Amino acid sequence: MSTPVQRLDWASLDADARAAALLRPVQAVAAQTRAIVAGVIEDVRARGDVALRELTQQLDGVALAGFEVSPSEFEAAEAAVDDTLRAAMRAAAARIGRFHAVGLATAYAVETAPGVTCERMVRAIRRVGLYVPAGSAPLPSTALMLGVPAQLAGCREVVLCTPPRKDGSADPAVLVAARLTGVHRVFKLGGAQAIAAMAYGSDSVPRCDKLFGPGNGYVTEAKQQVAQAGAAAIDMPAGPSEVLVIADAGADAAFVAADLLSQAEHGADSQVLLLSDSLALLDAVQAQLDAQLQVLPRAGIARQSLAQSRLIRVASLDEAFAISNDYAPEHLILALREPRGWLDRVEAAGSVFLGDYTPEALGDYCSGTNHVLPTSGAARAYSGVSVASFQTFVSVQGATPAGITAIGPDAVILAEAEGLEAHANAVRLRLGKATTTREAA
Repeated sequence: MSTPVQRLDWASLDADARAAALLRPVQAVAAQTRAIVAGVIEDVRARGDVALRELTQQLDGVALAGFEVSPSEFEAAEAAVDDTLRAAMRAAAARIGRFHAVGLATAYAVETAPGVTCERMVRAIRRVGLYVPAGSAPLPSTALMLGVPAQLAGCREVVLCTPPRKDGSADPAVLVAARLTGVHRVFKLGGAQAIAAMAYGSDSVPRCDKLFGPGNGYVTEAKQQVAQAGAAAIDMPAGPSEVLVIADAGADAAFVAADLLSQAEHGADSQVLLLSDSLALLDAVQAQLDAQLQVLPRAGIARQSLAQSRLIRVASLDEAFAISNDYAPEHLILALREPRGWLDRVEAAGSVFLGDYTPEALGDYCSGTNHVLPTSGAARAYSGVSVASFQTFVSVQGATPAGITAIGPDAVILAEAEGLEAHANAVRLRLGKATTTREAA
């Protein structure tokens, strides 16, 4: 059976066809998804745990008496995870911590004028909610990607939601990963209902200030709706996974095909794109996709994704980067002979992978960078999760009598120009008092 991925020649496409070629699958069902998610959120808001139980039974096929993972369930998970997997998770967590710790934001203070000091304080967000998908495949790596920076930020309370398995338990590896990062409150809830529970709270689930994590189209839509309603802040739109590969004639076709399939197997709503100026490379990748699909356990899912994916011939690598910047992929792989030399051309991408020996899977698991990244073109304006995502930055200013004397007149002029007399008066009163005080001294 041949691969259903579509072959396109960019030069032969008009503007509408080019736009269609870069259309994400989830965009085609956005209206229907919005309506379904809005109903779920309203139901959870209105009926709390009762709605959560009904939705969990309906959507996950399991009836739960309680949602929070108990200490005995954590202990069972510890026993179920073998030492090899535990060691790999520990090593990955250490690298993630090492990378993120270097980027820690620091407080600072600066005197902007004599007698005027401006500062920035760094504060951890008090209560954060993490979402770890486990629909078609559990993702303990996501628990590490979210839990490690939350721990480094010093968040006072961290809760995590992950979908239950058919037997009513949470995935053991997800629980062990959560514990490795200091997360001890885990709820067996998935989908849009989990997002609603963390945003609005219920009898069982505490209300969170900010929500994090990737998910399918429903999870992403739920995050956006609760953010728009002011119920909770969110990290970013982080929905169905996607990768764009820019490859030259010297790229290894087997490697490129493997990278495309590694994203395609995430879900039917994932999308993969390959841009190359080499027709021979495109042909070779097509053949490799056919061959590698034959042995993949999740070939059925990958085929559905590939049906909405593209292999695109471009006139030049310059054109490939222009297309990539318009698309703004979650993952960008540069399968090029001199990949670092092209980095200046990257304007919008969640994470970049350089050369033949840096598969996207390294970033997914253990290189140290974060795999919770903006999708659906959000990389034009959003960045991936970092420690700063779990913090707020509070500005502070203080002025002495000499300080307000130095800069107050500027404030008065600006306030008068804006027609805000009370603003101007608040400064004038202090200017008068400061002048009197100085003269008296």
